[in-house]
Amino acid sequence: MNASVNALPASLPLPVTRFAPSPTGELHLGNVRTALFNMLLARHRGGRFLLRIEDTDRERSSESHTAALMADLRWLGIEWDAGPDREDALGPYRQSQRAALYTQQLALLERQGVVYPCFCSALELSVARRAQQAAGKPPRYPGTCRSLGSEERARRLALGQAATLRFRVPPGERVSFIDFVHGPQSFLSDDIGDFVVRRADGTAAFFFTNAVDDAAMAVTLVLRGEDHLTNTPRQLLILGALGLPAPAYGHVALLVGADGAPLSKRHGAVSARAYRERGYLPVALLNQLFRLGHSTPRHELLTLEQMAQAFDPAHLGRAPARFDEQQLRVWQKDAVHQLTPEAARRWLGAVLPSGLDPHASGAFIEAVLPNLELPEDARSWVEIVFGGPPPLEPAGEQLVRAAGAGYFAAAAAAAAQAGADLPAIAGAARAATGRKGAELYMPLRLALTGRSHGPELAPLLRAMPAGKARERLARFA
Repeated sequence: MNASVNALPASLPLPVTRFAPSPTGELHLGNVRTALFNMLLARHRGGRFLLRIEDTDRERSSESHTAALMADLRWLGIEWDAGPDREDALGPYRQSQRAALYTQQLALLERQGVVYPCFCSALELSVARRAQQAAGKPPRYPGTCRSLGSEERARRLALGQAATLRFRVPPGERVSFIDFVHGPQSFLSDDIGDFVVRRADGTAAFFFTNAVDDAAMAVTLVLRGEDHLTNTPRQLLILGALGLPAPAYGHVALLVGADGAPLSKRHGAVSARAYRERGYLPVALLNQLFRLGHSTPRHELLTLEQMAQAFDPAHLGRAPARFDEQQLRVWQKDAVHQLTPEAARRWLGAVLPSGLDPHASGAFIEAVLPNLELPEDARSWVEIVFGGPPPLEPAGEQLVRAAGAGYFAAAAAAAAQAGADLPAIAGAARAATGRKGAELYMPLRLALTGRSHGPELAPLLRAMPAGKARERLARFA
């Protein structure tokens, strides 16, 4: 990749970035990455990061979705400098509360004559699109209402005919800009077609509100998914007509599954909430997303502060970024191993037995944490450590019986005297039978845990309630 194409000019003022989700569903991993990259882009140079809720779709937007996505962002540690709950002079940060601004700016476009009412029905537009596609042409608005006279427009409006408001795209021009991910971009205006800036219900459309709000909120850098790349020339036309400043645009490649298809529910969990509920740690998810579509020489588990220091828009890639849950599990292991005892206790809270005293829970966590990826992995060990005698598989039963009653009588006696002292228990069994190595320790592990593998045996013994080790060993004496 040619870094000079991607790099932002060093002379830019302190950046202002934004994350502008529509609250119509759960927070998708692709949107999480967009929010993360925009926050890091701002933090890297000491700028501002904004959260704007684009809730003009009245039918699909909901307050519950807004609350949920804000909670997910906070869980991840993605914090904003201004937003719906942190209003400032550039707010409000909900588009549903900014209708007066949109009305004012749309009126300005009407006075300039660069917009016109369109009375075409959904059926008429669909028929036109199919005809264009059949002719091998890109589907765009055919300009049916563009040349209607003022009297005809007034007549139709007086009859109550529903009308959208379309932007009159100038013919025969090129709209060019430098995308700070993809490099120079150029679009022929004749290929764009007149587009809707106000819906038939009177609400402003995405192309319009998104661009106007970026200018009004002094956003300097817009980093978003490459599915928005073709929206950019439309938004530049709007900003130019209104005499508003345009941000620098960058479009990052989309997330795909291991099969190369766009990441969707058929690939498994795709929302932040789903990973949160499964017990994934925020730092693990963030480290995975940080490296999807953004290269870095840093290979260790990074904090958000370290990510901000290492983030470089010149390292944003153009190829689709493959989300691999197996790699996420690697980051999860690293994150789990770095948990403090108190953080681990909170993480495992739903799995630990109720009423467990701090000493017992601390000993249990110390024993099992190195072997865990998710809280659910600890559930079986809770039963093994605190429950009844564990059952044995036939092969394990055979190994235990082969050790002999004398082996377990000596081990149980040592446990009764020394408690959870594994060297003392193993030493007594060795003295009684002469066993050593795996032949010495495997029968102990099987009798105590029912498993031939798992966490280290000594910490597990210390986590067991008093007398439980002797009881389990004595079963086979």
